[in-house]
Amino acid sequence: MNYQQTLDYLYATLPVFQRIGAAAYKNDLLNTLALCKALGDPQNKFKSIHIAGTNGKGSSSHMIASILQSAGYKTGLYTSPHLKEFTERIKIDGKEVEQEFVVGFVERMKPVLEEIHPSFFETTVAMAFDYFAIEKVDFAVIEVGLGGRLDSTNVITPLVSLITNISYDHTDLLGDTLPKIAAEKAGIIKPKIPVVISERQPGVEHIFIKKAADEGSPISFASDLYQLDAMDSPGVYHVYRDGKETLKDLECELKGIYQRKNIPGVLMTVDKLREQGYTLSDEAVRKGVARVVSLTGLKGRWQRLDEHPLVVCDIGHNEDGIRVVVQQIQRLSYEKLFIIFGMVKEKDSTSVLRLLPQEADYFFCQAKIPRAMPAIELAAKAKAAGLTGRVVEDVNEALRQAKAKATRNDFIFIGGSTFVVAEIDNL
Repeated sequence: MNYQQTLDYLYATLPVFQRIGAAAYKNDLLNTLALCKALGDPQNKFKSIHIAGTNGKGSSSHMIASILQSAGYKTGLYTSPHLKEFTERIKIDGKEVEQEFVVGFVERMKPVLEEIHPSFFETTVAMAFDYFAIEKVDFAVIEVGLGGRLDSTNVITPLVSLITNISYDHTDLLGDTLPKIAAEKAGIIKPKIPVVISERQPGVEHIFIKKAADEGSPISFASDLYQLDAMDSPGVYHVYRDGKETLKDLECELKGIYQRKNIPGVLMTVDKLREQGYTLSDEAVRKGVARVVSLTGLKGRWQRLDEHPLVVCDIGHNEDGIRVVVQQIQRLSYEKLFIIFGMVKEKDSTSVLRLLPQEADYFFCQAKIPRAMPAIELAAKAKAAGLTGRVVEDVNEALRQAKAKATRNDFIFIGGSTFVVAEIDNL
């Protein structure tokens, strides 16, 4: 098989959560362990950092990987889902895995895949671990796909675990309360392995404290120690550690205001690696945070696509994520606001839609996946929430129409779903 045939095989024969949702979710680690065993347990052959959370885990993973790269370490990075190309999921020092490796891996593992029938995600996790072991990375930064306790990535024993913000998402699988969701995320806490919690959140902090105590794991709440003052320039912060200025004018290439919540967790994770003897200078931290997009290829986080009119996309897709997006929009100056919006079926669309600004001109679209909420259904729900606009199913056609209506000083936002953002042509 060539590369495209290999991808077609993976998509056709393995359940894919991004496309079909809960039916692809496995509630144990047996398939992942079987795949890893067939590969010689590659997950035990490199040092790792494990990152879970509802919002912020992707940005935090990329910042940590960027810092490690900037310090001179050969750094693997596993994230999901991809936006444009499958190979985005598996990177070393910002370079995507070679298509030839993907083809070779599937050829080698085809008998095992056809014997145990793993999910698409289980297979890609095993592929990443195999690649990092073969390439002898110094570190691998591993982002949880969904939840934590039962996530396929949870077969590693990391140097440190990081858990970012907890909010409502995937409630059909992870639970319908924040403590239940937090308990699933807390499943990545390993015996005697330090765990960092980015943000102390009333109502869920006790979940992490108890789990850490049960496992004998040192726990740190990054927001207790690190405080960030935002400067006038977007994405620039004064950082205080225990009340003392430690990093003046720290610049982050990710300009979304949400990074103010993520950076403390990233810095505390760096501290935990330093405590274990790894050299990570302040210079490496500054470079890694300031160049996270250029060093890792991260996309879709308050990403500017055009200037006049200003066009921005963001993959925030749950209630907390959209709330921050709206806060970010409110900080901008523009004459007219256009919003191109799509969602997936299982999200709480009512809660999300009532957060959106009513003065915007909306284009309701849908991603080309089975999970996508039909644009006409989304438009009807939006109308009930007081939002007005039109149905244009294809995101790129919606963007073309929005640009045709917009003037130089208007603002166009694209979001609501990772998969809508992924289909933007010039991402």
